[in-house]
Amino acid sequence: MAYERRSAEKAIVLALREMGGSGSRKEIRRLIADNGHDGFTQEDVYGMVTSAKSGKEYCPFMFDFNFGFKNLYAAGMVKALARGKDVELSQQGINFDLSTYRTKEQDEAVAKYWEEHAKSQKKKTELSKPSNDETMAQTDDETASDELADQDEADDAWKTELLNAIKKFSPAKFERFSRLLVTEMGVKMDKSIGVALSGDHGLDGFGYFQSDDFRTSRVAIQCKRYDSANVGEAQIRDFIGSMYLQKAEYGIFITTSYFTPQARAMAVQGDRPVTLIDGQALTDLIEKYQLKIHPVTTYKLDDYYYEED
Repeated sequence: MAYERRSAEKAIVLALREMGGSGSRKEIRRLIADNGHDGFTQEDVYGMVTSAKSGKEYCPFMFDFNFGFKNLYAAGMVKALARGKDVELSQQGINFDLSTYRTKEQDEAVAKYWEEHAKSQKKKTELSKPSNDETMAQTDDETASDELADQDEADDAWKTELLNAIKKFSPAKFERFSRLLVTEMGVKMDKSIGVALSGDHGLDGFGYFQSDDFRTSRVAIQCKRYDSANVGEAQIRDFIGSMYLQKAEYGIFITTSYFTPQARAMAVQGDRPVTLIDGQALTDLIEKYQLKIHPVTTYKLDDYYYEED
């Protein structure tokens, strides 16, 4: 089902309240997706579409998500926004009855904010206008979304490219890749269990993690390379069964897609917890461990360069 544009402001506030009042944009987005705040689904939050004009993929939700932070700030629900810093609820944002959001006064404050923002953007466009007078007009939603986002949320186009590349792996290559990632995370892989095609009860990997000088845990690994299908409760249940058979103390389930709410609930039941790594968490881990990637630095000008004396 295609994403339908709508306000993400209540969902942002609900996620922030769940987090204790502050958190990064990435964490807020993940909570909205995982917990369905204000009716948003994982497909809504992370779904990608291809622009008919540019041919590039973008996430429509990010347009509403980034607008939402600006509107919440204008309405007095969050404190001043700063690039690279956590978003924090104001006292009003903590206590406000969301069933009455937005009030007439808040609507007026938001309208005033965007009026001033438009003036500021017009000045920037005039100062940065190319010498050949080519227009810099926005052509579609993903361009507008990028301009609204802070640089740390502009939102990792390379991760979209990365995830799309991983989704094209063969099942065998994705299994090898998953074992490589888990090894980087500190698990010492068993060279037989989960590598052979039979006798491993369906596991894709098995290893040992030393959490301190005296304790080593047995870790089972399962991975599913899906393009769009979600991992459901039944698959987690089957995996937990395999963990019992191999006497694994906990498991790691890796997928390129998402886990259903029922799957997430099943993963923490009983005495064999399962760590769930979905497509978004997977790209975050690849970044954290610099796995087969290398960083490229770029810069964005601050507002200082456009301000009048």
